[in-house]
This record gives sequence, C-alpha cells and structure tokens, in this order.
Amino acid sequence: MAFRQFGPAAAVTAALAFATPAHAVTEIQWWHAMTGGNNDIVNKLAEEFNASQSDYKVVPSYKGSYPDTMNAGIAAFRAGNAPHIMQVFEVGTATMMSATGAIKPVYQLMKDAGEPFDPKAYLPTITGYYSTSKGEMLSFPFNSSSMVMWINKDELKKAGVTEIPKTWPEVFDAAKKLKAAGHATCGFSNAWASWAHIEQFSAWHNVPIGTKANGLDGFDTELKFNSPLHVRHLQNLVDLQKDKTYDYGGRTSTNEARFGSGECAIFLTSSGYYATAKGTAKFDFTSAPMPYYPDVAGAPQNSIIGGASLWVMGGKKPEEYKGVAKFFTFLSDTNRQAKLHQESGYLPITKAAYEKSIKDGFYEKNPTLQTPLKELTNKEPTENSRGLRFGNMVQMRDLWSEEIEAALGGKKSAKEALDAAVSRGNAMLRTFEKTAK
Repeated sequence: MAFRQFGPAAAVTAALAFATPAHAVTEIQWWHAMTGGNNDIVNKLAEEFNASQSDYKVVPSYKGSYPDTMNAGIAAFRAGNAPHIMQVFEVGTATMMSATGAIKPVYQLMKDAGEPFDPKAYLPTITGYYSTSKGEMLSFPFNSSSMVMWINKDELKKAGVTEIPKTWPEVFDAAKKLKAAGHATCGFSNAWASWAHIEQFSAWHNVPIGTKANGLDGFDTELKFNSPLHVRHLQNLVDLQKDKTYDYGGRTSTNEARFGSGECAIFLTSSGYYATAKGTAKFDFTSAPMPYYPDVAGAPQNSIIGGASLWVMGGKKPEEYKGVAKFFTFLSDTNRQAKLHQESGYLPITKAAYEKSIKDGFYEKNPTLQTPLKELTNKEPTENSRGLRFGNMVQMRDLWSEEIEAALGGKKSAKEALDAAVSRGNAMLRTFEKTAK
C-alpha cells in the first residue's frame, strides 16, 4: 500500500493547526507496538527524556500489533492527524520508503535541526536496512532483533535431551522426546510463521527469497522461495503437525506465551522476546541460533534483522521536528543504548554500545543476548542474506502465511502451497511496482 495518493491533507492540517503559545511544552506523539516488558521500557524512555529537559514532552501511545500500528498511522496520515513518530516493523520499510511527502527522512531531520548525527556510528547490519543506496538513513533504528530459538533447559533435561539442538533433524528428534515426556500439545513451535519459515530460513541457508537481492536492488524483484529446499522444510512441518510434534504458532507474536508458560519447550521467535521471557518464565531458559539443514552447502549463513525503526511523519512544524531530533540524540547516547540493549534483548544500535557491553563483560554473564549478534555476523552477508525489501510486505506476509496454513491443514501439498504463495506474491509485487515508480 503506497502512500502516494494520500494527498497534502497533513501539510494543510499542520498549517491550520492552533498555534502553541511560546512558553508551552511542545508535545511529540509517538505511536508504537511494544507489549509486555518492552512497553514498560518505552514508557520509561519517554519519562526519562521528558525529565531531562523542559521544552518537549514525548507522549507514547500503544496502537496494537506491528501491522495494526502501521495501518493506524496510514489512516491517520490520510486524515491529517498522523503522529510525529511512528514505529514501523522492518517489513514495512519499502512501503514507507516509497511514501514521498508522507515521511521526513531522518538524515534530513537531524541536519535541519542541527543535531549531531553520524550514520557511521550505528551498526551497519542494521542501518543498511533503513538507508538509501547512497547510505542516507531514512528512519531511526530503534528495536532491532533477529530470530533465535528459545530453549526451556529444564524441560529438555527431563525429556533426556542432553544437548541443545543445532540442526533441524536434531530439533525434530528433541521435539519427539519432549512429546513423549508429556508435552502432548507442542513439541516445538514458532511465532511469525513467514518470518521463521520463509524469510529467516532462506537467509540462514543462503537461498534467495526473491531476485534483485531480495528486492534491495530494485522493486522489479520476483519471489523464488518455492525451491526444493523450501518444499522439503514445509513438508516436514506438515508431517510433524499431524501429532503436534510441531504445532503451528500463528502469523504474529500472539502465541509467544506458550514458551513462557512452559507448554512449548522449543520456540522460535524474536530475540526481543527476552524482556518478556525474563518476566514470565519460571524455569531456566536460554536462546540458541536458529537450526539449519546440515546437508545444505554453506549453511548456516547469517540471519537478517527484524524488529522496527522509528519513522518521522511529514507535515509537522519545525519546532516539533526539533523536539523529535533531540529525542533521537537522547536515544543514541552510548550508556542509554547499552542499558536498553541489556534490559530489552534488542540489539545495540550503535557500535559504541556494543563495544561497551563487551568491555563490561556483559555477554559472559548473559550469553543469551549475544545469540542474535552472533547470527547476524556469522558470515559476510550475500545477495541472499543482506535483508529484504518487498513492497506490500505486510499484506504479502498474510498471504504467505495463508498458504503455509493451507498446507498444514491438509488442503494443499507443500509444493502447491509455496507455488501459490510465490505466484500470488509476485502479482502483488507488480501492483506495488506500478505505484512506487
């Protein structure tokens, strides 16, 4: 869904907006999708910023899941009352990039506000995702993550699994043992179906999701994830779903609580789940790298980032933009970044924050939080593992998940489902390509 046709309503509304008295505090609206422990972290960041100065007040508002937040922001922009800052998950990047006029690029925002800003201070694995081909940062990386495999160490031990599985066959074997040991409803599961079994799976095995470096090199990309490897993997899940050795965990993160409750002892989801796991799990847990098929040459490759960045919406007043820029400078502070990373499980976005965490000996005590960083830097990224940038990705993920669900439900073969996901997805990409040009 490109923003092109949104019209200039926001700019007009901003111009007609009631002028704020000079002495009043300028409010900065921040819409986000953070739940659980991470929602607390967002509120705390806003409170700390508000207490650090008296000119601006950041007001965070939870707007539902990532897709819900993005849809709410698009609707608000059309109505002329968009927030100043909107948290958008990584797959919304292409849609936001093509939204000329609807967004204020971050590199421009910082320059206009005269705030110190060096894109090279941020981790390149992260910034590359949110920058133009010239290296100009369009959005501000906020909560970057990758996918990891969460492990309930107590339950694995009880089931006689002595080592954390590294490969998919080892995961299947461990899940069968867990099921035999009493985990009747779930041997293993995952959140974010398409992120787990199409996007991360492809990058980790160094196979393409699509042409043109998964869309990073052009909107004229074509999907390719119906390869024999993808079909084999989905077929394995279909076979294991029959007796719940594998149990499907849904399209988003709604079923993550199945890990914290102890129901699913092996669960693939975001590394950013750490704060919630820490607050809910009553057992000894850790995270491990995603599994891979050992017969695939070069696997494992490297993982790709997930999470979200902060986009600045267009049509606001210079004074408000100045407040947003100051807030981003506040967020980039090394000590704050290191603390944010260490409390939330999201990745440190600056090199200095990562170096500080290493220097402080943090990972020696908390190896769980280094898992995603090790995955992302496992090997030098290739055309297949730099990331992805597909238009209409929010809707496309639903479509892909729909086809995965059809295979798991026995309505289609694994091959039919992935062929349909690719052809339907390609039709959607061609529609986006027309609007994005």
